[in-house]
Amino acid sequence: MCFLGILLCVTQKDVSTLTQMLIGLAGYLTGYDGSFPFIKPGDKYEHHNYLGMRAFCAALGSCLPPFTFLIVLELSRSTPAAIIAASLLIFDTGCITLSQYILLDPILMFFIMGSVLCMVRFNTQRLRPFSFSWWFWLLLAGVCLSGSLGVKFVGLFVILLVGINTAFDLWRLLGDLSLSLVDFGKHLLARVFGLIMLPLFLYTTIFAVHFVVLNRSGPGDGFFSSSFQSRLIGNNLHNASMPEYLAYGSLITVKNLRIAGGYLHSHWHLYPEGVGAHQQVTAYLHKDYNNLWLVKRPDNSDDLTGPPELVHHGDIIRLEHRVRIRNLHSHFHEAPLTKNTCSLSSLCNRGWEQVEVTCSPYVKESPNTQWNIEDLINPKLPNISLSVLKPTFLEILWESHIVMIRGNSGLKPKDNEMNSKPWHWPINYQGLRFSGVNETEYRVYLLGNPVIWWLNLLSLALFVLMLTVASLAKQRGVKMEGMRKVHCQILMEGGGMLLLGWLLHYLPFYIMSRILYYHHYFPAMLFSSMLTGITLDIFLQNLHLLFSSSISHYFVRGGQFILLLGFIYSFYLFHPLSYGMRGPLAHDPASSMAGLRWMESWEF
Repeated sequence: MCFLGILLCVTQKDVSTLTQMLIGLAGYLTGYDGSFPFIKPGDKYEHHNYLGMRAFCAALGSCLPPFTFLIVLELSRSTPAAIIAASLLIFDTGCITLSQYILLDPILMFFIMGSVLCMVRFNTQRLRPFSFSWWFWLLLAGVCLSGSLGVKFVGLFVILLVGINTAFDLWRLLGDLSLSLVDFGKHLLARVFGLIMLPLFLYTTIFAVHFVVLNRSGPGDGFFSSSFQSRLIGNNLHNASMPEYLAYGSLITVKNLRIAGGYLHSHWHLYPEGVGAHQQVTAYLHKDYNNLWLVKRPDNSDDLTGPPELVHHGDIIRLEHRVRIRNLHSHFHEAPLTKNTCSLSSLCNRGWEQVEVTCSPYVKESPNTQWNIEDLINPKLPNISLSVLKPTFLEILWESHIVMIRGNSGLKPKDNEMNSKPWHWPINYQGLRFSGVNETEYRVYLLGNPVIWWLNLLSLALFVLMLTVASLAKQRGVKMEGMRKVHCQILMEGGGMLLLGWLLHYLPFYIMSRILYYHHYFPAMLFSSMLTGITLDIFLQNLHLLFSSSISHYFVRGGQFILLLGFIYSFYLFHPLSYGMRGPLAHDPASSMAGLRWMESWEF
């Protein structure tokens, strides 16, 4: 099957454009034929060649430890700190689990860490402005930023991090009196080009290629406007022709003008008791025969045998449901969800993707209250081509983003689905089942190595304490020399940047109304792990400076060695979570994992 078919099959439920194309390309190059439907996690691949796509994601995930090493090495100028930080990711069961599957997470984290690495390396080129290496890291940072946003909107957080860093860098340059305003302007324009214009160009190019390649109809067509659908090959509006005007006796479908709005829809279900024993009317997000309505006169005086009579502006019409042969009407019963309005419909079931439709004379005109006729069938009227409906590139770019944003923010937990809370994540409160639910199935459970995650949490508190002490000492004029001065600078600059990265990738989830999952924390976990490497290294080195003896030197090295052994041993204990396990569940004393269920909320 062609590359296009692979894109349709691999990523039909994902909104990540760049991920679609990268995974689709990896599958195409390694012989995957695009026939696996990817309906739900845990489905067996059988004979399908999926290894290329998994290898691609695993390769990007395997880049995270070396990226971490290089970033921490640049920020701390300490090899032990870099080794500790990289080891936290190497021996984390959660990172391994995410990286070994066909998911967007390893791709997202690859570009996030790439952006941070480029930013850090660019900062080290301050003394060589406009040199080849200076331009290289600046432009590569722009490429990685466009990749981060192209994978997922969470990429905005690392863009904000780089933007804040750039603002401080420009503020420092502005205060350098040896630098002329002309030279400052050059610095400003270079950063605007490399970190704004180039990412925007590449991001737009990603969508331009996406629209060219992924141009066929699919199950999500109904989320888009009629004009957007007219460009999709296989859609009933593509190269279609239909009457230009509406006449009585026409069969129509009506779509809400709100982007990602639904079709006016009805079915045999009735309203719940107390609303009235009437047939439900909803807005449905997919094409369906139950979306068809017949246009009639309000007095039923239609003459279907004579010439067609057009409907004019201001005419009152009646809509009859084509399948159920019932008229659309409103009444004075209060709508079940939207109160103080007359009910046309109610939500049948969240799983059916139905949206409530209400009738109110007090609502102001808006896209929510406007509807357009999408399908119009009347054999008595002449047809015209719908090619005039095809939108421009900017129009489909804008609409696709609105649909993605609304679709993402509208994700709600399904029946019996566990909704993770942001406060759960740093304490490793609860993982996520990837496959298998009982003792006879092969089970993989997404859960971070608890030793590593709890160490990250403790190190975060230790960092705040050390930063506070260093800041107070500096404010009080305490004289710091040698390594103590260097450590103070690393805490405030390198550690401060990593703390900001953690906050930017974690705190926004507290204000999100959509359903959240455990894996949303992993970009923040990267920053937390890097911060742990710097914090523990400085803490151990300051113990050595405090006691100033050969014994303390061995104490520091011994502490670093014990940390690495702890990571390795904890990984040995919990590695079945990533690589799979069978047999009794952990709550059963006979389970091989029984002694490792340290929290009741863990469900492996």
